Amino acid sequence: MIPFALQYIIVVVLTMMVSVIATPLVRFLALRIGAVDNPNARRINKVPMPTAGGLAIFVAFFLATMCFLPFVVIHISPRGTYFEYILPLVLASGIIILTGLIDDIKELRPLPKMVGMLVAAAIIWFFTEFRFDNFKIPFGGPMLHFPAWLSFFLTILWIVAITNAVNLIDGLDGLVSGVSIISLTTMGIVSYFFLHDSNIYLTLTVFVLVAAIVGFLPYNYNPAIIYLGDTGALFIGFMIGVLSLQGLKNSTAVAVVTPMIILGVPITDTLVAIIRRTLSGQKIYEADRMHLHHRLLSLGLTHRGTVLVIYAISFIFSLTSLLLNVSSRWGGVLLIVAMLLGVEILSELIGIFGENRTPILNLLRFIGNSDARQEYLAKKRAKKEAKRKNRR
Repeated sequence: MIPFALQYIIVVVLTMMVSVIATPLVRFLALRIGAVDNPNARRINKVPMPTAGGLAIFVAFFLATMCFLPFVVIHISPRGTYFEYILPLVLASGIIILTGLIDDIKELRPLPKMVGMLVAAAIIWFFTEFRFDNFKIPFGGPMLHFPAWLSFFLTILWIVAITNAVNLIDGLDGLVSGVSIISLTTMGIVSYFFLHDSNIYLTLTVFVLVAAIVGFLPYNYNPAIIYLGDTGALFIGFMIGVLSLQGLKNSTAVAVVTPMIILGVPITDTLVAIIRRTLSGQKIYEADRMHLHHRLLSLGLTHRGTVLVIYAISFIFSLTSLLLNVSSRWGGVLLIVAMLLGVEILSELIGIFGENRTPILNLLRFIGNSDARQEYLAKKRAKKEAKRKNRR
């Protein structure tokens, strides 16, 4: 009899092979149905590019979870069979795929796009255990238990927010694919080794999803021959948002913080975009060219170099999340403070907050540069003198 571990490895390899084979077929289909990304002021591509590549990832994931794994995972947990566990998730993600595919062909308005995400997220809350029903305040705080209405609201908010955050960083060849592989792999490791209320089904699902994305990445890496499109970016973001909920409701404080750190790149880029647009008087949903990948390109990095830098940043976030799970309480606090400080300094250095918004760099310059300190004090004295003259 073949051991379970070997059977699962075979499933992972088969999933990756299905993705490898399906991607050229999806590319052919995208060109025929008009799922093409045409160049414009905000696009990086200079020629029309077939999109909707996420459909290949979904096909591989669907076959793995609905056909391969149910025959391999014969253990029945308290949550039921694997098929019962995964069916609502596949149905919900199917709605996301349909929404993204229509958007790639016809470019949907924000409202119908949001409706698709809300319906899919509602299915998750009603028919799965992926719910934001309790939350442990990190580092010594109490365990909060939410009533059903608040659990529903928080679950929908988290899933939709992460889905959109991942979609926002989809601006370069292979960017979302690579970052999601790093994030999901870390999530799988954490779910298996560190979550107290974990479920082996979660770990199995995470790694077959990683395999499906790995099979697609060679076609999507620079120079890409097909894009993820909203079909893929929304699907990957939705799956990450749903699967990360397991950690957010765990009984340990570290498990609560971990998924937020693992998703550091999309979360940080989205939060900074909201802050930047608010300070600039823009609407928070207005598009601009100030995202992390745009700023790195403007600093002179190549397309591929920018993607590799963001991979490295994502890897640092993931490594931090793993270190957090083996650190003491105060070690974890210091680790998070250092990480937040590093994120702030990096954001100011590359200018994603906007022009002249560098409070930490200004403070460091004031502390470490006597000329800058004297210049600042002189300006302050000049302002006080000007105010006195105006009063007279």
